[in-house]
Amino acid sequence: MFTFKNFNIADWFSFYRIFAAPFLLLLIWFDVQLLFTWFLLISYLTDAIDGYLARKLKITSARGSQLDSIGDQITLVIGLIGLLCFETNFIQKNLVLILIVFTPYLLQMIIAYIKYGKATAFHTYFAKLSAILQSVFILWALFFSPEYSLFYIMIIIGLLETFEEITLIFMYDNWASDVKGIYWALRDKRRLKKKL
Repeated sequence: MFTFKNFNIADWFSFYRIFAAPFLLLLIWFDVQLLFTWFLLISYLTDAIDGYLARKLKITSARGSQLDSIGDQITLVIGLIGLLCFETNFIQKNLVLILIVFTPYLLQMIIAYIKYGKATAFHTYFAKLSAILQSVFILWALFFSPEYSLFYIMIIIGLLETFEEITLIFMYDNWASDVKGIYWALRDKRRLKKKL
């Protein structure tokens, strides 16, 4: 996996998000909110670009999906750390609700690691929508101030996405990438192979 000449351009966009994480943490440490927010925006944009490039150039792969997922998870955590540090009052006011939402997400991660030995990379439509809403909410909160309507919509979609991911984990005996959702999983030959 770590032979650099084997990576394509979409993989490098995923790597950017991973390598940018320590720099973003430094910006949080030095309390540079505006600069942090702009670089976080760049990380979110690379997430949109890498998937598009992989599909457009027909260079999608299981490795690329896994790199994308790792980059996504790291960027989400960094965004949340930024939100925690720069919008502490908002986090404190909504801590119970945030913990309620994160409990199923952590459960999903644990189930995936127990079953597959790694994180999922289903990249469902719900996951993409959830990621967009999370990035929009976090960026809006950091550039301006937290918007509660966006916050509640993000939570609802996030929960639906997490429950769908858990369902998909139980539907697939082996790790699979790029499953659009439960409807598509029901027709996926990768899932059906073991039953034949």
